Amino acid sequence: MTLTPLLSASPAIQIHAFAAMAAFVLGIVQLARRKGGSLHRALGYTWAAAMILVAVSSFWISEINQWNGLSLIHLLSIQVLVTLPIALMAARRGNIRRHRFSMVGMFVGALVVAGLFTLLPGRIMHAVVFGG
Repeated sequence: MTLTPLLSASPAIQIHAFAAMAAFVLGIVQLARRKGGSLHRALGYTWAAAMILVAVSSFWISEINQWNGLSLIHLLSIQVLVTLPIALMAARRGNIRRHRFSMVGMFVGALVVAGLFTLLPGRIMHAVVFGG
Protein backbone atom coordinates (compact mmCIF):
# COMPACT_ATOMS: atom_id res chain seq x y z
CA MET A 1 0.00 0.00 0.00
CA THR A 2 1.32 3.41 -0.98
CA LEU A 3 -0.22 6.87 -1.04
CA THR A 4 2.07 7.97 -3.88
CA PRO A 5 -0.54 7.59 -6.67
CA LEU A 6 -3.05 9.62 -4.66
CA LEU A 7 -0.54 12.29 -3.69
CA SER A 8 0.44 12.57 -7.36
CA ALA A 9 -3.18 13.07 -8.45
CA SER A 10 -4.94 16.38 -9.02
CA PRO A 11 -6.01 18.43 -5.99
CA ALA A 12 -9.67 17.64 -6.74
CA ILE A 13 -8.99 13.91 -6.58
CA GLN A 14 -6.98 14.29 -3.38
CA ILE A 15 -9.72 16.35 -1.69
CA HIS A 16 -12.36 13.91 -2.91
CA ALA A 17 -10.48 10.81 -1.74
CA PHE A 18 -9.43 12.13 1.68
CA ALA A 19 -12.93 13.48 2.36
CA ALA A 20 -14.40 10.11 1.35
CA MET A 21 -11.99 8.26 3.64
CA ALA A 22 -12.87 10.59 6.54
CA ALA A 23 -16.59 10.16 5.84
CA PHE A 24 -16.17 6.38 5.71
CA VAL A 25 -14.43 6.25 9.10
CA LEU A 26 -16.90 8.70 10.68
CA GLY A 27 -19.77 6.70 9.18
CA ILE A 28 -18.54 3.49 10.75
CA VAL A 29 -18.21 5.25 14.10
CA GLN A 30 -21.72 6.67 13.78
CA LEU A 31 -23.21 3.31 12.84
CA ALA A 32 -21.47 1.57 15.75
CA ARG A 33 -22.27 4.16 18.43
CA ARG A 34 -25.40 4.79 20.43
CA LYS A 35 -27.72 7.11 18.53
CA GLY A 36 -28.86 10.50 19.74
CA GLY A 37 -27.15 13.00 21.98
CA SER A 38 -24.71 15.80 21.36
CA LEU A 39 -21.77 13.63 20.26
CA HIS A 40 -23.93 11.84 17.69
CA ARG A 41 -25.09 15.23 16.41
CA ALA A 42 -21.55 16.68 16.25
CA LEU A 43 -20.13 13.63 14.49
CA GLY A 44 -23.15 13.62 12.19
CA TYR A 45 -22.65 17.23 11.12
CA THR A 46 -18.95 16.50 10.57
CA TRP A 47 -19.89 13.46 8.46
CA ALA A 48 -22.40 15.58 6.51
CA ALA A 49 -19.74 18.21 5.80
CA ALA A 50 -17.35 15.49 4.59
CA MET A 51 -20.08 14.06 2.34
CA ILE A 52 -20.79 17.49 0.86
CA LEU A 53 -17.07 17.85 0.15
CA VAL A 54 -17.02 14.39 -1.47
CA ALA A 55 -20.03 15.17 -3.65
CA VAL A 56 -19.00 18.68 -4.69
CA SER A 57 -15.38 17.75 -5.38
CA SER A 58 -16.55 14.98 -7.71
CA PHE A 59 -17.66 17.57 -10.26
CA TRP A 60 -14.00 18.48 -10.84
CA ILE A 61 -13.10 14.86 -11.56
CA SER A 62 -13.66 13.82 -15.16
CA GLU A 63 -11.55 10.70 -15.71
CA ILE A 64 -14.65 8.68 -16.61
CA ASN A 65 -15.81 11.09 -19.31
CA GLN A 66 -19.21 9.93 -20.56
CA TRP A 67 -20.91 13.31 -21.15
CA ASN A 68 -18.80 16.47 -21.35
CA GLY A 69 -16.66 15.50 -18.37
CA LEU A 70 -19.50 13.95 -16.38
CA SER A 71 -20.38 10.31 -15.79
CA LEU A 72 -23.10 8.23 -14.16
CA ILE A 73 -21.24 8.48 -10.84
CA HIS A 74 -22.04 12.20 -10.79
CA LEU A 75 -25.72 11.28 -10.46
CA LEU A 76 -24.78 9.80 -7.10
CA SER A 77 -23.20 13.12 -6.12
CA ILE A 78 -26.41 14.92 -7.02
CA GLN A 79 -28.38 12.38 -5.01
CA VAL A 80 -26.17 13.00 -1.96
CA LEU A 81 -26.58 16.78 -2.28
CA VAL A 82 -30.37 16.36 -2.42
CA THR A 83 -30.75 13.59 0.17
CA LEU A 84 -28.44 15.00 2.83
CA PRO A 85 -30.54 18.09 3.68
CA ILE A 86 -33.69 15.95 3.63
CA ALA A 87 -32.10 13.50 6.07
CA LEU A 88 -30.97 16.28 8.40
CA MET A 89 -34.41 17.88 8.35
CA ALA A 90 -35.99 14.51 9.07
CA ALA A 91 -33.90 14.16 12.23
CA ARG A 92 -34.73 17.70 13.34
CA ARG A 93 -38.43 16.97 12.84
CA GLY A 94 -38.23 13.70 14.77
CA ASN A 95 -38.66 11.43 11.75
CA ILE A 96 -35.85 9.13 12.87
CA ARG A 97 -36.89 6.30 10.57
CA ARG A 98 -36.46 8.48 7.46
CA HIS A 99 -33.25 9.98 8.85
CA ARG A 100 -31.76 6.53 9.49
CA PHE A 101 -32.83 5.17 6.09
CA SER A 102 -31.36 8.17 4.25
CA MET A 103 -28.08 8.23 6.17
CA VAL A 104 -27.46 4.49 5.95
CA GLY A 105 -28.42 4.59 2.27
CA MET A 106 -25.90 7.34 1.58
CA PHE A 107 -23.21 5.51 3.54
CA VAL A 108 -23.76 2.25 1.69
CA GLY A 109 -24.36 3.70 -1.77
CA ALA A 110 -22.04 6.69 -1.89
CA LEU A 111 -19.19 5.33 0.23
CA VAL A 112 -19.23 1.52 0.26
CA VAL A 113 -20.51 0.69 -3.23
CA ALA A 114 -18.91 3.66 -4.99
CA GLY A 115 -15.75 3.04 -2.96
CA LEU A 116 -15.56 -0.54 -4.19
CA PHE A 117 -15.63 0.74 -7.77
CA THR A 118 -12.54 2.86 -7.02
CA LEU A 119 -10.66 -0.39 -6.36
CA LEU A 120 -11.05 -1.59 -9.97
CA PRO A 121 -7.79 -1.99 -11.93
CA GLY A 122 -6.69 1.23 -13.59
CA ARG A 123 -8.16 3.47 -10.87
CA ILE A 124 -5.99 5.51 -8.51
CA MET A 125 -7.28 3.83 -5.35
CA HIS A 126 -6.49 0.43 -6.85
CA ALA A 127 -2.88 1.57 -7.20
CA VAL A 128 -2.95 2.95 -3.63
CA VAL A 129 -4.28 -0.26 -2.08
CA PHE A 130 -2.75 -2.93 -4.32
CA GLY A 131 0.30 -1.12 -5.68
CA GLY A 132 1.49 -0.15 -9.15
